[in-house]
Order: sequence, then structure tokens, then C-alpha cells
Amino acid sequence: MTARRTQVAIIGSGPAGLLLGHLLKAEGIDCVLLERASREHVESRIRAGVLETVTTDLMKRLGLDERMNREALVEDGFNLADGDQMVRIDIKALTGKTVVVYGQTELTRDLIAAAPQRDLEIVFEAGDLVLHGVDSAHPKVTYAKDGAPVTLECDFIAGCDGFHGPSRRAIPQHLAREYIHEYPFGWLGILADVPPCHDELIYANGPRGFALASMRSPTRSRYYIQVPLTERIEDWPEDRLWDELELRFNGISQHGVTRGPALEMSIAPLRSYVFETMHYGRLFLAGDAAHIVPPTGAKGLNLAASDVLYLSDAIIAHYRRKDESALLGYRDRALARIWKSERFSWSLTRLMHSFPDQNAFERQMQVAEMDYLSRSPAMQTAIAENYVGLPV
Repeated sequence: MTARRTQVAIIGSGPAGLLLGHLLKAEGIDCVLLERASREHVESRIRAGVLETVTTDLMKRLGLDERMNREALVEDGFNLADGDQMVRIDIKALTGKTVVVYGQTELTRDLIAAAPQRDLEIVFEAGDLVLHGVDSAHPKVTYAKDGAPVTLECDFIAGCDGFHGPSRRAIPQHLAREYIHEYPFGWLGILADVPPCHDELIYANGPRGFALASMRSPTRSRYYIQVPLTERIEDWPEDRLWDELELRFNGISQHGVTRGPALEMSIAPLRSYVFETMHYGRLFLAGDAAHIVPPTGAKGLNLAASDVLYLSDAIIAHYRRKDESALLGYRDRALARIWKSERFSWSLTRLMHSFPDQNAFERQMQVAEMDYLSRSPAMQTAIAENYVGLPV
């Protein structure tokens, strides 16, 4: 058994864990990231692509934004469509801010690539990972590396290991306070090296259900359509999906859908989830370990970034000034922003999707809301403020 010690053990090497690790190391606080998967797997995961200022500001603060600034797309607005009616939300004019299109995959690669020069240790393929004594003054994490058992003692554990990770399960069930809302459909997505059909994102609803036209670069597009939970990826050959996308977007987009071989296809269920017990003893949860939002509204990664901003500030205050107030207040500070983002994602999902049990009245409410949105600068401003990200 190998015994090690660090100040903060970070579970998970997604953006939340990586950002937290870099922020702590920049302040001279020792930390180790433990990741169950391989580096290749982590760097190949296809995830979000729209970044709020909270995320881009953290990359700038860390001095890791050079490639992002060079390659990312800056978006001044986005579009909401219902049938043939499309409303552009001019987020720059309405808020003075923009969003950045830069794939989570690329952000993750940037953070991992910078780790060695910043002396940030990442242990990939850390198997059999278990958290111990999280409610004591001396927590630890045990894991196996190359078949050998390792014990990592620490002052704090940051659970940044996603919805299916072990960190949340280390909190006693009787203390768990969670809220779950499952949606009766999923998103079928395709990534392809083809030019986008429109210069800005389009969230579309209509008789055939929801669809999203987005992009990762001027030559790489990401599309989604709403499908029943019973659908399988095998039910959707590429030509069938491209046919469906042409039906949804060729009538409203600037350039029309360009077909190409799929780099990736997947079906993801949609859920809203909040685990309010984000702090237990010396364990703190951040990112998807504590909350999930439907991808409508692009909040998941950005909520993880604001969690990490709050948590890093609290840990730094503990070590620099022996100030415990920020650690004790982390949960409430994070939840205030989490619930507002959950509300926005839920409301946009409700507006832009066809629900299986939706009746004629509910459909007319969607039509009326879109009509009101098209004519109301106040409502457009409210949507724009939420889309670019509420203050941290």
C-alpha cells in the first residue's frame, strides 16, 4: 500500500475538476486530480460548446485562453424558431455581452495539456476509487493504480466526478436532499465536419418536434433532434437523420443543411436534477455531481465553472486567511445560481419541445409565448440575460 498526502483531493478530470485544480495550484495550494477513465477517453468526450463569460474569464485568469481566443467563435445572438417564424435574440445589443462557441472537448484538452507545466498532477485510470472519513478532520481517498493500492490523505475532497461518480454517494442517504425531473424524450445528436446551416444557433420547434442547429467551428456542425426515449441509435442511419434535419432547417436557415459523414452520433436523455447537499464534512460537490440541466440553454458546463469559482475562492480563503465562512457558505452561494439556471433551462425546454401528452391548449400557449417574445424587448432581454449567464 502506497500512502500519499495532499491538501485537496479532486475527484474527476472534467472541466470542473481541471479548472479547480489549476485555480488552486495558481495559489500554491497542493492538489491531486484522480480520474477513473484514461486520458484518451476524457479528451474524446463530446459535450457542450457554448461558453458564458464566467467560463472564459476563468480561462483568461489562468492564462490558458490563447487557443480559445484564436479558434473560438464569438456569437452576438441566437435564434428561437417555431415553424416558419424565427426570432433573433440579439444578446450583445440587449446585454452588452456575448457568448463563445468552443467545444468542451477543446477546453478539456487545453486544461490537461497545461497541467504538467503548472505542476498539476492528474492520475488517470485510478480504479476502485473510494472516499473515506469525509465527515472527519482527516478524510482520504483510496484507489488502485496499475494494480497497486494507493491511499491519498487530504484536508478536503472536491467531488467533481459527474452524475455517476462516487462522490455524491459518499454522503449519507438520510442527509440527501435532491430534486429530480425527467423529461419524456431525448436528444439525438450528430457531429460532422460540414459548414453550419446558419451563422448563429437555431433552437427550433414545430410539428416534427424540437431541433437544434449549432456549430463547433466554421467547418464543424453539431445538430440535435428530439426523439422518444424508446428510440435507439440503430434506428437512425445517417441519411435518415440528415433527411430530418433538412426538413427542419432548410426553410429557415441561411445556408441550408450540408450533409457529411458522422464523426459521432448519440442519444442522450434529458433531466433536471439538483442535489442540494453539496457540502458534507470535508467533502464539497461541484458540477454534474451536484446538478444536471437539460442542454436547452447551454448551462451545464457554465454552472460547473461558477461552482468552481465559488469553491476555489472558499478553499483559498481557508488556507490564506483561516477564513471558514466562505466554505460554510459555499452551498448556498452555489445553489442561488444553480436554481436560476435550472429555471431557465426548464422554461426554454418547455417552450421549445413537443411533449407526448401535450394538448391543443398547451400547444397554443407555446405559439402565444413565441408571438409575445417576437414583439417584446423586455422578454427578449430576460432571455438574453439568462443565456449569457447571470452574475456570479
